[in-house]
Amino acid sequence: MIDTLLDRSIVLGYSRLGYGLRSRSWSAADPRRDALAGKTAVVTGARSGLGKATAAGLARLGATVHVVVRSAAKAADAVADLRSEVPGGEFVVDECDVSDLDAVRRYVDKVTDRIDVLVHNAGVMPPQRTESAQGHELTLATHVLGPLLLTELLRPQLANGRVILVASGGMYTQRLPADLEYRETPYKGAVAYARSKRVQVALTPLLATHLPELTVATMHPGWSATPGLTDSLPLFTKLTQPVLRTPEQGIDTTLWLAATHPAPPSGHFWHDRAIRPTHYLNRTRDTAAERRRTWEYCRAALAL
Repeated sequence: MIDTLLDRSIVLGYSRLGYGLRSRSWSAADPRRDALAGKTAVVTGARSGLGKATAAGLARLGATVHVVVRSAAKAADAVADLRSEVPGGEFVVDECDVSDLDAVRRYVDKVTDRIDVLVHNAGVMPPQRTESAQGHELTLATHVLGPLLLTELLRPQLANGRVILVASGGMYTQRLPADLEYRETPYKGAVAYARSKRVQVALTPLLATHLPELTVATMHPGWSATPGLTDSLPLFTKLTQPVLRTPEQGIDTTLWLAATHPAPPSGHFWHDRAIRPTHYLNRTRDTAAERRRTWEYCRAALAL
């Protein structure tokens, strides 16, 4: 009952207050310290914020972590930080802009090792409508198309692995859009971001059905203090600063999904180690036909 009230209250559930209350009962369910020893993890958007914290957390659990960034040169300081934060941790820097579908294909051609955990964390929130290299709206390309393609092409290396998409609680405010590419709708960066996260969550059960050998999960980290949040939503950051979670608190569920044993059930949306509803508002609810139409559009865009 308390957990449900926290979840519905938003402010309490998504803040560090909710994390503090819920985490009191988690210690017995924490993954073993060596839960990912000998395993390989791939984290996109790992240069800063939640992605960087995720890379550090996975390395602490024993994984060799591939840090996927758009520019290895620009990520050099972040990787140096990671190696300092996790002495003995193994980090490999990979270059790939996940919004660029051709870059994703080139990247996958170089990947030969088994992958146990794939975390789709890369995120963008452009202030104006922006297109990817293939002409797709950038939030859709970064949060949906690139991750779907990367997961599909890495399927042989991901046998029995876990795929985690980092969404946002902001998706609760949006319904599944008919205009996926924002070609007809007036563009607002924060709305486009939330809509693309709604698409992630809506497609998760379909992706899990399509990839039955994998564990597929979407999660949201609550309100976490990151450079991306500050840059994109400065007023929101200022107002919520006292209750924002640390990045480490924000990524707790990602690490738990990656390392808990046995694997969690596939195809669900998670927050603070629990499956959460995907809708709170009637106006955001979608139909199976709408989800299928969105799935088919994305598959066609990827030529799959």
